[in-house]
Amino acid sequence: MPAWIDLSVPVVTGMPVYPGDPAVEVSPALRAPRDGVNVLQLHMGSQSGTHVDAPYHVDDAWPRLDELPLERFAGHAVVADVRGLSARAPITTELLAPALRQLRPGSLVLLATGWSAHWGTDHYLAHPWLTPEAAEALVAAGVRTVAVDALSVDPTPQPGDETADFGLPAHRVLCGAGGVIAENLTGLERLVGITDVELFLFPLRLPGADGAPVRAVARTV
Repeated sequence: MPAWIDLSVPVVTGMPVYPGDPAVEVSPALRAPRDGVNVLQLHMGSQSGTHVDAPYHVDDAWPRLDELPLERFAGHAVVADVRGLSARAPITTELLAPALRQLRPGSLVLLATGWSAHWGTDHYLAHPWLTPEAAEALVAAGVRTVAVDALSVDPTPQPGDETADFGLPAHRVLCGAGGVIAENLTGLERLVGITDVELFLFPLRLPGADGAPVRAVARTV
């Protein structure tokens, strides 16, 4: 029987966000005893929680979320096991070599860093990151969707260096090829070693958006 695995972080008030992004607030708007129905009020950014980035996220001239084909958000997934890296370590082309050999046409790639174990802590900001060369190797292999169990595929500013120019080079390589980036997945270690994985990353339908939250789900056989 197929197994369904939720790879999404819960959306809750005060959850971690990328430095400078809107804070997340979830509160009751209507209550059944008083209003006849229960309805939540949500305040969050398009990049909150488990989400996808459209190319427009980093360049006004690149495709917006609703301009991307739906196949960018679902399909066969290859898991790149890059666990065990130290804080702020690069994910190189060499580390991706085993995953690159498993690709099929249209494959999505999951970068399993293990960093979701640090979700909710300051150490979550010190995640490993994808080198531009590794991003270029993925694009050259035909990959157009990359997902990671960390805050970003690029280095995240640490407290005290928020004004530094990080440039988002891996974003620019992947998005510049019309690709999609999914971030803040969780529990990817459950998929390591499984070769038959389907991944679903369908975002909210936000016209003209830079990205949107997703319910990231894997199905294994």
